[in-house]
Amino acid sequence: VEEHNILGGLGDSVAQVSARHLPTPIEYIGTNDTFGESGKPTELLVKYGLDAAHIVAAAEKVLARKK
Repeated sequence: VEEHNILGGLGDSVAQVSARHLPTPIEYIGTNDTFGESGKPTELLVKYGLDAAHIVAAAEKVLARKK
């Protein structure tokens, strides 16, 4: 999870290291190639899918693939 674009962000670096050393299912959570905007932090987290509900859903999705 990162408050950044998923393209070329920290998640890509983690995925590269993981692919080399311990292949693991990965689900990216971050902004999807959009420009930032102003607003209340909690509202922006929900808008961009960075809130707790989206994080839990992504974790469950990854765990389901791992089985």
